[in-house]
Amino acid sequence: MEVSKHLRAFFSSRIVFRKSLWSHRCLQCRKSTFASEQRYSATSQKDSRGSPSLHSKLAVGPTLQDFIRSSASEDAHTVEHEEVTEHPPYISEQEEATLEKGKRVYFETYGCQMNVNDTEIAWSILHRNGYVRVLTCQEADVILLVTCSIREKAEQTIWNRLKHLTAVKHERCKSEAPLVIGILGCMAERLKHEILEKEKLVDIIAGPDAYRDLPRLLNLTKYDQQAVNVLLSLDETYADIMPVQVNSETKSAFVSIMRGCDNMCSYCVVPFTRGRERSRSLLSILEEVRMLSDKGIKQVTLLGQNVNSYRDVSEVQYNTGEPSNLSRGFSTVYKSKVGGLRFADLLDRVSRVDPEMRIRFTSPHPKDFPDEVLQLIQERHNICKQIHLPAQSGSSSVLQAMRRGYTREAYLDLVENIRKTIPGVSLSSDFITGFCGETEDDHQQTLSLLQSVKYNTGFLFAYSMRKKTHAYHRLKDDVPTEVKKRRLQELNTVFREEASKMNLKAVGTNQLVLVEGVSKKSSKDLCGRSDGNIRVIFPAMEISTHSSSSSFAEIKPGDYILVKITDTSYQSLRGIPLRHTSLKDSAV
Repeated sequence: MEVSKHLRAFFSSRIVFRKSLWSHRCLQCRKSTFASEQRYSATSQKDSRGSPSLHSKLAVGPTLQDFIRSSASEDAHTVEHEEVTEHPPYISEQEEATLEKGKRVYFETYGCQMNVNDTEIAWSILHRNGYVRVLTCQEADVILLVTCSIREKAEQTIWNRLKHLTAVKHERCKSEAPLVIGILGCMAERLKHEILEKEKLVDIIAGPDAYRDLPRLLNLTKYDQQAVNVLLSLDETYADIMPVQVNSETKSAFVSIMRGCDNMCSYCVVPFTRGRERSRSLLSILEEVRMLSDKGIKQVTLLGQNVNSYRDVSEVQYNTGEPSNLSRGFSTVYKSKVGGLRFADLLDRVSRVDPEMRIRFTSPHPKDFPDEVLQLIQERHNICKQIHLPAQSGSSSVLQAMRRGYTREAYLDLVENIRKTIPGVSLSSDFITGFCGETEDDHQQTLSLLQSVKYNTGFLFAYSMRKKTHAYHRLKDDVPTEVKKRRLQELNTVFREEASKMNLKAVGTNQLVLVEGVSKKSSKDLCGRSDGNIRVIFPAMEISTHSSSSSFAEIKPGDYILVKITDTSYQSLRGIPLRHTSLKDSAV
């Protein structure tokens, strides 16, 4: 009986009612059980303590057929209500009355684009609850750090910042409101005990799936309580939260389409800090993209930890029973997923929203590039001809230890297929050097992969072991630090040589550039991105509004212009702006 009581409490605390549907069905079930209850009161048997026995309860209680009849009778009348869901009310009416309006919040964002998007989601939630965003920490009542936990160096940066902010907090005048410091994101989930109990540096901790709870958590700090919510969710996608753009001047935006990861690569902590894969509904994504188009956004980047494994199963008609298509020669650690709208379906619909809006996506996994995705990228003029293709290593033995699901040969075959399908495509990649058991021969194979593929952009890192991962439990971090540093330097040297050669081919060509703003290096220059996502720098000047026009106009952020490339480096292009243009005109 004690176990049953705990089980009931466990489930009742987690059920989110589909109110209209659930209450109606419960009413029908109550009707069907009323007679049973009447019979029970008259005929129930007693156990040795005078209580009704379990057998007698089951004998006169509602049967499975009662529930089936009740459910079947409602199907024709409740289909239209199936999509109506209610999120758990984190704040009660009594708590809501105690919320302080007008609190000033300051965000600091570290790490990947997903964290940038998370910042926008968190700010949207707090904005709805009366918070005001400020641009400096000196003005703030609340400082929230959106953190990254992917590498040791990223975490150390946060630790150092927390110690500085804690000193600022202690120095704050007593006449001012106490400063509240919070940690959001991956580091919050991974290091909650160290942050709260050992170091005692923060007031609140909220994991990637707990941003809806921020108003309640912040409210608790009024009572000198530390507040924590790092629960991971199987279905949270924040689909109903329209992010507030942190930088209102930019003409580019990030749109999160899925969260979490199921790949379980042996080095990666993401499945443990962001949970299992779950995708937003196609309709909610399209609504956000249309909203951004109406606001004049010229580039949308679709985001996900494994963005091209997107699978929308929110509608019954999407569940066709068809298995997922993988890149040829690739495998997964999990069973093939069946049904749902796939990434190619999403990319097709998103690219149709606004023909003058560029579409990018990151970060993909090489296994999820079936031919239909590649063909769609080639066909649509507003889907950028640039693919991020994380290799991580050029050695098949290291790739196996990493649990990547492919060999060196399969990866090279995919590269060949991509370049054949999308001529002129720009490729970028991630590499980890010094992984567990990596030999000098393994390292040389990675160097040769860099030379063979010739990436335009690369992100290279020395391996740092993360707790909770497969490698932490099963492998040994046996490559010395000095060897990792030397190998990383060699990778960087080869990458820069090959990237410089690739960029040199652009000299003399005209590149379509989306203008971003003033160059960081010179106020006399502007900068933007080519279709291949290479930074392009050019002088600020008036240029022709059309190829045959005698009228001229200034270059502004969000403009599409043609730039003639005159010089390059391994990481950027430099050129002369020729004229204003559009995606449609440049595709002709």
